[in-house]
Amino acid sequence: MTYTPHTEADIQAMLATIGVDSLDALFQDVPEDVRYPEVDLPEAHSQMEASWVMEDLANANYAAGKTNSFIGAGAYNHYSPPVVNYIIQRGEFMTAYTPYQPEVSQGTLQAVFEYQSMICALTGMDAANASHYDGATSLAEAVLMAYNIGRGKRSKVLMSPGVHPHYREVVRTYMIGFDVEIVGDEGSQVDLDALIASIDDNTALVAVQYPNFFGQIEEVARVMAAAQEKGALGCIVADPVSLGLLKPPGALGADVVVGEGQGLGIPLSYGGPYLGFFATRDKYVRKMAGRLVGETNDVNGKPGYVLTLATREQHIRREKATSNICTNQGLMALASAVYMAAMGKQGLREVAELCYHKSHYAAGLINELPGFSVEMDKPFLKEIVVHCPAPVEEINSHLLGEHGIIGGFDLSSVYSDRTNQMLLAIVETNTKNDIDELVTALSEVAQ
Repeated sequence: MTYTPHTEADIQAMLATIGVDSLDALFQDVPEDVRYPEVDLPEAHSQMEASWVMEDLANANYAAGKTNSFIGAGAYNHYSPPVVNYIIQRGEFMTAYTPYQPEVSQGTLQAVFEYQSMICALTGMDAANASHYDGATSLAEAVLMAYNIGRGKRSKVLMSPGVHPHYREVVRTYMIGFDVEIVGDEGSQVDLDALIASIDDNTALVAVQYPNFFGQIEEVARVMAAAQEKGALGCIVADPVSLGLLKPPGALGADVVVGEGQGLGIPLSYGGPYLGFFATRDKYVRKMAGRLVGETNDVNGKPGYVLTLATREQHIRREKATSNICTNQGLMALASAVYMAAMGKQGLREVAELCYHKSHYAAGLINELPGFSVEMDKPFLKEIVVHCPAPVEEINSHLLGEHGIIGGFDLSSVYSDRTNQMLLAIVETNTKNDIDELVTALSEVAQ
């Protein structure tokens, strides 16, 4: 079949069919002052010339894998074994879409089932879905699930200031139009006692992060217990790499565990696509959004895999859906499954231990620099808060311009009362020499 361009007569015929006399009339409901202005496009390039332009733009970036990087704040430069990229590029898996037809999708369905099983093992929960778009979406879906479980009768959601600020923004956007009050995250100081004191009979969900956004490991188990005592759901936003070493959230009493799975073998990739994992207790499975793969037996008695509890938002009975989320980047779930399978229980623990020891080595050296101090009053695993003698923006400019080092996250950009505070992430890919170079560069600032 060949494509035939529409003639002016064709266009006029189509406009007449829908009852308008011009293309401009299609936009009459959009106020003129918000319509996009005419685009002044540059002269067209050939494919070869366009490739040169894109290469020049790419070369202007500092790639995390080719420089000394210490920025984290939710996206980390963890190592991804080559087997991950090799497997996900196989033709059988090169799709991100939902495997609706089990008779032709057994490989994809089994891979998703294994992913769910490993997430359950990692988090200590009963059931996991086939992932969401990112960690922020997963937390928003947890809030929506809690609201639906309470049938809208509970209208308060408590979130700790230690929950990623971008996640909290997404939750607020998600819940526009719902009769929900989101509180508890005012300011930047994490106070679990105050959070617990705010839980009442109107609370639908209480969310804490583990480790929190500042890298600190808190006693979140007592928050979970306090939430359940009042009939609310307890939600833990977890870092999956840290769970290779820390006690699983399920053992801490969580009703739902969410988080960003980017650290499980998914490269930084300019910010995505990423992977939002979501796990919960069996009794809440029917209120959980997203795809769910189950294992069964076929007519010959052999194991088979299907999308189970399929009366969900992306299938039939959509008017009874608890969420409007439909699909995700299934390839990312596969990548994390390959990573977890390749690393194994001991490998995940070793990664977390390397992060722990390297971050403590860096914290000790930085804390000795004049004008610098590290928050060390709580346990931490791979991120540290550093109080600096100058604005973080200036320090990062010096680190990058003079040493080619990507510095930490400027906490004042999201917490107004945390001026001159830097969040540094030290992971297994940061060598001892990398850390020493960072400390030397920071000492120049101190001088």
